Amino acid sequence: MSRLFGTDGIRGQANRYPMDAETAVRVGRAVAVCFRGASNTAPVVVGRDTRKSGPMLESALVAGICSAGVDVFCAGVIPTPAVAVLTAQEGARAGIVISASHNPYEDNGIKIFDNSGYKLSDDRERELEQRILDDDWQRRQASSTSQTGIPVPLPDARRRYLEHLKRAFPRSEEPFSGISVVIDCANGATSEVAPLLFSELGMQCHVLSSTPDGTNINRGCGSEHPESVAAWISENGATAGLAFDGDGDRLVAVDETGGILSGDMILAVCADHFLRQQQSRGTAPVLVSTIMSNIGLTRALEKMGIRHERCAVGDREVVETMRRTGASIGGEDSGHLVFLENHTTGDGLLSALKLLEVVSRSGKPLSRLKRAMTAYPQILLAVPVREKPDLYSLVEVRNAIEAAESELGDRGRVVVRYSGTQPVCRVMVEGPTEEETRGHARRIASAVEKALG
Repeated sequence: MSRLFGTDGIRGQANRYPMDAETAVRVGRAVAVCFRGASNTAPVVVGRDTRKSGPMLESALVAGICSAGVDVFCAGVIPTPAVAVLTAQEGARAGIVISASHNPYEDNGIKIFDNSGYKLSDDRERELEQRILDDDWQRRQASSTSQTGIPVPLPDARRRYLEHLKRAFPRSEEPFSGISVVIDCANGATSEVAPLLFSELGMQCHVLSSTPDGTNINRGCGSEHPESVAAWISENGATAGLAFDGDGDRLVAVDETGGILSGDMILAVCADHFLRQQQSRGTAPVLVSTIMSNIGLTRALEKMGIRHERCAVGDREVVETMRRTGASIGGEDSGHLVFLENHTTGDGLLSALKLLEVVSRSGKPLSRLKRAMTAYPQILLAVPVREKPDLYSLVEVRNAIEAAESELGDRGRVVVRYSGTQPVCRVMVEGPTEEETRGHARRIASAVEKALG
C-alpha cells in the first residue's frame, strides 16, 4: 500500500481507497489508541464539512474510535479550525476533520489535530500510518477491550467557536463598526457560522453560496472562484468581499473596487500593519510563507524591514516554521493564513477579521492597502501525471527547468513540484512579463506531460 498522508492529511475520491469506510474505521481506531491525551478517558473530537460522503465517513471514524473504548465528541458540520479549538478546550486526545478542503464534492479527506490543536508532524503521521496499515495490530486492538466508547453530540460547538473568534477583538473598541461585507461560504462548513459572526460583530453582511446540498461545495464558488464576490461588489458596493473554501480554513479577499487579493497580498497588508507595530516595540519581526509565494511578497517585506522565511508547501509546514522562528504571522498564497497569537492553524474567518481590522484602524480602503505589495506575473499550471518520480531524474524536464532558471536569473523564480493531495505536477513560474513567464511555464509543463502524462 502507498503512503496515506499527503500535504494535508489523507485525501482521495470518496468511497475509494483510502477514503473508504473500512480505512476510516482503521484511522479512528489508530487515533484513539495512539493519542492518549491527559487521561485515559480523554475523548476524540470529530467534525466535518458538507460533502455528501461526510456522514458515511463520520460514522466509520466514530465506529473505529468507539471500538477502542474511547468516546467521541461529535461537532457536526463545522469549519476545520473550529475542531482545533474544541480539541484544546475539551482536553481531547485528538481532533479529526472529515473534509477535502477546496476539492470538489466527489473527494473527501481526513485531517488530524493533536491534543493542543496543532496538525501532526511527519514523525507522528508515520507512526499513525504504520498502525492504520498493520492488519495484525488492527485485529488485536479491535478485540483488546470489552468496553466501547459512545458518541456524544456537542450542540454548542459552533457557538463556542464563534466566541473564541470574538475574544481576539475586544467589543469595547468596536473595530468593525461601519463595515459592510459580502461573504461567499462555498456551500461549505462556514455556511452557518460566518453570517452569524459578521452580523454579531456589527457589520452589514450579504451572503453568497450558503445553501449546501451535499454536492455543490466549492462548485463555481468560494476561494477558488472569487469572481462571484467581485461581480457582486462591482454592482452593489461593499467595504470588502470574503471568499472561503469548503472547510473554512482559506480566505481570498476582494477590495471595494472588485479587485482580488490573494493570500500573499493579504499577508503583505497584515505585515505592514501588525508587524510594523512589533518593530515600533523593538522586536525584529518575521513572516513565514511557502516556496509558492510570489516574489513580490519578498520584495515588499524587504522594504518593510521584515525578515521573510520560506518553507515547504502546506499550512502545517508554515506553522512548524513559525513556531521555530518565533513568527506571529504566516501563510500561503492559496489563502491559508495563520495568526499564531490567536490560533494554532489556518483559519479563514479569523484571517478575514484581521484584514478588516487593518481596514478599520488604518482608515484606508483595501484597494489602497494592497499596494503594499506588487505581484510579479505568475503562471501556475497543473499537469496530470500517472506517477511521481524524482523530477530531476527526467532529463527533458530537468533541462527545461534549468533553461528557464538561467534565462530568468534574479528577475524571477521557477518552482516545479508534485501536489501532495492530487495526481498532478504543479509548474509555477514568475518573471518580469506575462509573455516571458507564460512561455517558460508552458515549455516546462510540456516536458512534464511528455514524460509523465
